[in-house]
Amino acid sequence: MPLDRITLLAAAAEEADGAAPLDEATWFALRHPDRHDVHTWTDEFGFATVTDRTLSLVVHPDSRGHGLGTSLLETALDGQDQVLEAWSHADHPAARKLAARHGFERVRELWVMRRSLTEPFPEYDVPDGLLLRSYRDSDADQLIRVNALAFADHPAQGEMAAANLAGRMAVPWFDTEGLIVAERDGRLVGFHWTKQHSDRLGEVYVVGIDPTVQGIGLGRIVTVAGLEYLRSKGLEDVLLYVESDNAPAITIYRDKVGFTHADQDTHVMYRRG
Repeated sequence: MPLDRITLLAAAAEEADGAAPLDEATWFALRHPDRHDVHTWTDEFGFATVTDRTLSLVVHPDSRGHGLGTSLLETALDGQDQVLEAWSHADHPAARKLAARHGFERVRELWVMRRSLTEPFPEYDVPDGLLLRSYRDSDADQLIRVNALAFADHPAQGEMAAANLAGRMAVPWFDTEGLIVAERDGRLVGFHWTKQHSDRLGEVYVVGIDPTVQGIGLGRIVTVAGLEYLRSKGLEDVLLYVESDNAPAITIYRDKVGFTHADQDTHVMYRRG
């Protein structure tokens, strides 16, 4: 199926469900099949794809309830003997039923937290010796180092290498000024990578802090600095994604920065095999 048709089907599903059915990693794999293991099964009104052992299934809203999702899923699973993971964005009830019938277990929850950018931000003081500034090309190696330390227990994010970083920065929305880094004694110790979705909505894309400097409130500092930048661009709302069991991060975002989470803003990972 041509990528433009996949794009149209994904857009229709997002409009109906209020959540994008494909994540960034899947889009990247679909656009660069030469760098990833990609298999896609298609129908005029839907598709299933496995990208690097992650299964995605999309059916046009007008064609749901007639068995197409089941047919696509069973075709994709035929002969599969490897571990597969699948995301249900917005915890869709139809996905829960398909997962239960085909041996997928619920293994992970990702929260979407939201905040208005028009509400006041908490005040913060930048400690002596700490510099907040925009990203420079010469920061790449240090950014990768801090990211690896900050996400050592998070395989998808923690394994970001030079090629992956370059790919992420090649997307149309990347903004050098929106990637705020914290430097101390000439050494990168943290960063907040922001993302602009539209003229209204922004995202706390990634916040990474060197574990050796935790305890000085750097996570809150760089988070608020990024929010200030997004507001300076005229945006009104911001969201972020955080693991549901990441209590320290949730405490910062909820109690220190003012983000909230609603039950419908939960993405669920299922695993089979």
